[in-house]
Amino acid sequence: MNSLSHAASSPLALTAASPTSYTLTLPPGPRRSLVLGWLMLGLVALIGAGVYSILLVLSRTPGLNHWLPVADFFRVALVVHVDLSVLVWFVASAGLLWSLASRPILIGCGWWALGLATVGTLLMALAPLFGTATPIMANYIPVLDGGVFLTGLAIFGCATVLLVVRGLIAAPKLGITFDGGGALRFGLNASVISAAVALLAFAASLLLTPTAIDPQTYYEILFWGGGHALQFAWTLLLLVAWLWLASALGARVALSPRLALLLLALALAAVFVTPYAYLAHPVASVEQRDLHTWAMRLGGGVSILPIGLAVVIGLFRRVGPTTSAQLPLRAALIASIVVFAAGGLIGVFISGSNVKIPAHYHGCIVGVTLALMGLVYLLLPQLGFRAPSGRLARWQPTLYGGGQLLHITGLVWSGGYGVQRKVAGAEQVLRSAAEVAGMGLMGLGGLIAIIGGLLFVVVVWQALRAPRTDADQSRSDA
Repeated sequence: MNSLSHAASSPLALTAASPTSYTLTLPPGPRRSLVLGWLMLGLVALIGAGVYSILLVLSRTPGLNHWLPVADFFRVALVVHVDLSVLVWFVASAGLLWSLASRPILIGCGWWALGLATVGTLLMALAPLFGTATPIMANYIPVLDGGVFLTGLAIFGCATVLLVVRGLIAAPKLGITFDGGGALRFGLNASVISAAVALLAFAASLLLTPTAIDPQTYYEILFWGGGHALQFAWTLLLLVAWLWLASALGARVALSPRLALLLLALALAAVFVTPYAYLAHPVASVEQRDLHTWAMRLGGGVSILPIGLAVVIGLFRRVGPTTSAQLPLRAALIASIVVFAAGGLIGVFISGSNVKIPAHYHGCIVGVTLALMGLVYLLLPQLGFRAPSGRLARWQPTLYGGGQLLHITGLVWSGGYGVQRKVAGAEQVLRSAAEVAGMGLMGLGGLIAIIGGLLFVVVVWQALRAPRTDADQSRSDA
């Protein structure tokens, strides 16, 4: 099996004899340290997001929120939590995968990107400690409208530009092969292209958005187009993770590599609605806003449903025992599919501006996060560390996913009574016992999910510190 890895012309080589195995492996080289650096940044972001999420859940849980300075406190915590758990964690995970898949060139550019991203993350995470700043609850990238936070966000943006530029230049050559590894490499390359389109959209909005408007409207327009385009990048990473994890579990995915590549290409194609929207309509127009929304709704779904079904069928048809190293991967994959599907289903029934909206995007975002967590578990032995195993690793994805299901169920329940989003404490105006019960369920699920998320950090840290065994070596070579 090692001979396949060394003989392949691509930096990521197919590691299974079956032509339908969606599997990639990390070759030796200087990229290993860079991959580890992005992993560490992602862990730091999750720790920070977990701390702020504890404050968030407490501020919205009936009975407990009276002990906290709820209004601005809630919004400040929400801004930092969202940016750490979505923006930084996703970019760090993308940096890990793009660095893993890249050719061994421009390594210095990758390190500059990681260094700047770390500085930007720390400034954003610590900004609430440095004076007051108005929280702006803009979609996709909420901000604290103050010097420290905005400086950190700008530095992090520069880091992302460097990361994406290196990703485009150092992307592996695909050739004309139609195997599972080639499909995954295409998906990773496509996610880099989607991120590049998103950065161009952010730049266009920065140039075209009028500054003589209120801050809420300004940041909403500034991040709307690029924020939608970024969702295509995260969706492509999700689909790559599902296929990769399914193959690692020994599932025979009911999808040929050619069809998988076509579906990934369709997910990529939809992102090019973004530049058309900027050329066809003014940046602040309702027409452009609606075009971004419909492109995301229609574009991603075309690929998610068939690939998800193929993975589920493959899991059901799988035969043979599940090893201890595979149990955390299976838990992460199943939890990812279930939570993402729940979020997508909730989105169909959204009406009005209530807490059904955060229920929808919490489900989708956490679905992506669980898939990325599963990939981290899978890649640790290939990076030279011990494979996560044991009861803690097996239960972590289920605890995190189950907590999030309770969390979004409570939000949907409360949203049916009209409880508004982006508010907390007395501003929620909980009039009935049913509304209080719904938000209480939200709080319980949120606390369980926080524990599950922080346990991921514990499991990975234990794997990084534990000595590697012969079994881990054989799993990384297999």
